[in-house]
Amino acid sequence: MHTYRTHTCAALTQVNVGETVRLSGWVHRVRDHGGILFIDLRDHYGITQVLCDPDSPAFAEVEKVRSEWCIRIDGEVKARDASLINPKLPTGEIEVFVRAIEVLGASAELPLQVFGDQEYPEETRLRYRYLDLRREQMQENMKLRSDVVRSMRQRMWGQGFREYQTPIITASSPEGARDFLVPSRLHPGKFYALPQAPQQFKQLIMVSGYDKYFQIAPCFRDEDPRADRSPTDFYQLDLEMSFVTQQDVFDTVSPVIAGVFAEFGGRKVDDPATWPQISYRDAALWYGTDKPDLRNPIRMQVVSDHFAGSGFAIFAKLLEQEGTQIRAIPAPKGPNGEPVGRKFCDRMNAFAQKEGLPGMGYIFWRGPELVSEQPALILIQRGYDQGSNEIHAQGAKMLEEIRLENQKRSSAFKELHGEGGEAAGPLAKNIGPERAEAIRLQLGLDMGDAAFFLGGKPSAFEKVAGKARTVIGDELGLTEVNRFAFAWIVDFPIYQKDEDKGGYEFEHNPFSMPQGGMDALLGDPLDVRGFQYDLACNGYELVSGAIRNHKPEIMFKAFDIAGYGEDEVRKRFGGMVNAFQYGAPPHGGCAAGIDRIVMLLADQANIREVIMFPMNQRAEDVMMGAPSEPMNEQLRELRLRVVPPES
Repeated sequence: MHTYRTHTCAALTQVNVGETVRLSGWVHRVRDHGGILFIDLRDHYGITQVLCDPDSPAFAEVEKVRSEWCIRIDGEVKARDASLINPKLPTGEIEVFVRAIEVLGASAELPLQVFGDQEYPEETRLRYRYLDLRREQMQENMKLRSDVVRSMRQRMWGQGFREYQTPIITASSPEGARDFLVPSRLHPGKFYALPQAPQQFKQLIMVSGYDKYFQIAPCFRDEDPRADRSPTDFYQLDLEMSFVTQQDVFDTVSPVIAGVFAEFGGRKVDDPATWPQISYRDAALWYGTDKPDLRNPIRMQVVSDHFAGSGFAIFAKLLEQEGTQIRAIPAPKGPNGEPVGRKFCDRMNAFAQKEGLPGMGYIFWRGPELVSEQPALILIQRGYDQGSNEIHAQGAKMLEEIRLENQKRSSAFKELHGEGGEAAGPLAKNIGPERAEAIRLQLGLDMGDAAFFLGGKPSAFEKVAGKARTVIGDELGLTEVNRFAFAWIVDFPIYQKDEDKGGYEFEHNPFSMPQGGMDALLGDPLDVRGFQYDLACNGYELVSGAIRNHKPEIMFKAFDIAGYGEDEVRKRFGGMVNAFQYGAPPHGGCAAGIDRIVMLLADQANIREVIMFPMNQRAEDVMMGAPSEPMNEQLRELRLRVVPPES
C-alpha cells in the first residue's frame, strides 16, 4: 500500500465498497452523532466522509483531531444507506470506516475558518493566505487560472506561434509606469530594472527573424493599486508578429480570447467577426470611457445645438466658452416597461453631486394617465375559472369601456403634447416644448423615457458621465448581464498638450506607428492617430497593443515632437534603435492581461481573488513581510545608503 494514499478524496464510489483504502487530507469538519464521529476529509480533489465508532481501534485518536489537521486514515469502504446518500458529492454514495489513523500535521487554533462562507478582513486573508487558499472558492479560482493559461498556450501553438522567454533583469525603460529598480553589486551606482513588459525584447525577436512569438510573461510595475490592477506584478499573454497589419493582429488574438471565454465563462460570447471597432474619440463620446461595457445599450450624444441661446442660462452661457459642449445620456424605460419618473431622475442628480459635479439636469417624458385594465381582466379570468358566461361578459364589457376611455385620453393627450408626450422637469420648462421635443427625437426616446444632461469641457465631466451611464443601465435593467461583450478600441491619439510645460507629450504608447507615417508627424500633433488598439470587455481593458514604429527616422521625429532629442532616444532605447538600422520588418502585437481575464471568468470584482499570493492595497506582502528593511551588510556590499523619509 502507498505510504500516504491509495485514492484521492474524490475517487471512491460504489464500485469500491468492501475495499480497504488509505486516504490523506485535511479535516474539513468534525461531527459527533451520539458517539459516532464523522469527519469530512478533504484534499485538492474533493471530500470523502469517514466515520469512526468506539468499536474501532482508532477511536481514541480520532477523538483528538480538529479542523484543518492533516491526517492519514486506513479504513473500509462502505455503502451509505439510501436515505443518507449525498448527491452533491461524487463520493456521496459511500463512506469509509476508520481502522487506523496517523496525524501528519496538527493545526494550531485557526485565525480563519476554511469550512463555510464566513467573511474575513482582507488583511487577515492575505496574512494567512495558505489557509485562505484552502477554501473551496479559492481552490476553484486557482484551478481556473491554471486551466485558462493552459488553454491560451494550446491556442497560440495551434496558430503557429512558439513560446520564447525574455529577460527578467534588464535596463530601465519608461513605458508609462514606475520601474522597480535592482541595484548592481558588480557595477556600484548602477541599476537594473524589472521589465514593465517584454516590449523591446519582443520587437527585437521580430528583428531577429522569428516571425511569431508569444510568452506567458511576468510584468513588474510600481503602480497605485485598484480593484482590477495589481500594484507590483502581473502576468500577460504577450505576442508579436512580423509582416502584419492591425487587422491581422485582431484576427489572430480574437479567437484565442473568444475561445477562452466560451470554454470557461458560462455566458454568451459574440462571434469575434462581429466585435465592433470603435474609435477612441467615439468611445469617449458615446460611453465616457475607452473601455466601454457594451452590454449596456445606452449611447451618449452631443446636444449642444438645442441649448445654445436657450432659456436655460447655465448651459447657454457655458456654450459661449471655447471647447465646451452639452451631452445627453438617454434613459429609456427598462424591459418591465416602468416609466422613468422624477424620483429616479432626482437620484441620478444626487449621484452626480456625490461625484463632484454641481448636478445633472434631466427631462422625462410623461404620457396620459390611463385607466388600469386589471379589474376587467380579473373578471374575465374569474368567468373562465367558474364557467360563468355572465361574469365573463361583464368583464369583457368593462374591458371594452376601459379601452375606449384610454383611447380618448391618449388622443386628447397627443393633441396637447404630440407623440412624445409631455416633457417634464425644471430643465424642460426652461428650454420650452419645441427644444425638448427636438432632443427627444434626436435621442430616439418615447413616452415614459428620460434623458440626463452634463455640460462643460468634456475632460471635466466625461468620466462621471460614463459612470452615470453604467448606473442608469444597471438600475433600469437595460444591461444584459449573461453576456461577454467585446469591442476593439482603435485610433488612439499619440499626443496631448503638456499644460504645465507647454508643447506636447505622449498621451499613449510612443512606440506605435503613426497612421500616415512621417507625413502625419509634419502636421498638427493633436491630429496624429496611432495604429494602437485595446480590446474592452464588460467595462474592462483586457488587451492592449499596436503596430510598431520600426523606422528610426519616424521614431526620432515622433519623440522629437514630445521633447526628446535623438541623443536622448538613443540613450534610452539604444538597443532597439540600433537594431532597426539593420532591416527591421514591419511588426505588431499585443498583450492580454491574464489576471483580469480570470477575474472576469471567475465572476470576481477584485483581482486579488484570482492571484495566488497578491500584495495588499498598500503594495505589502503581509504574509512574507515585504517590503523589508535591508541589512547593513547588504547595503555596504551594494554601496548604497538609505535616506530616511521626511517627517
